[in-house]
Amino acid sequence: MKTLKEIPCDQTVKVVKLHGDGAIKRRIMDMGITKGVQVYVRKVAPLGDPVEVTVRGYELSLRKADAEMIEVE
Repeated sequence: MKTLKEIPCDQTVKVVKLHGDGAIKRRIMDMGITKGVQVYVRKVAPLGDPVEVTVRGYELSLRKADAEMIEVE
C-alpha cells in the first residue's frame, strides 16, 4: 500500500482508497480527491509539508497528514 505522501515529484498516480474518519475524509473528497481520480504530484516541500498536486485540472496543496490518508497506485 502506497500513500500520496510517498510519491516523488513529477509522477501521476490513481487514487485507490481514502482513509480517515468522517470529517477528514469528507474534506478530502470536497477537494475533488475521490476514488479513481488521477493525481499529479507537482512539488514536495523540502520538509515534505505541504505536497502540491494537480487534481481535475486545478492545483492543490495538501498537508502531509492529509496526503498520508490517500492510498494510491
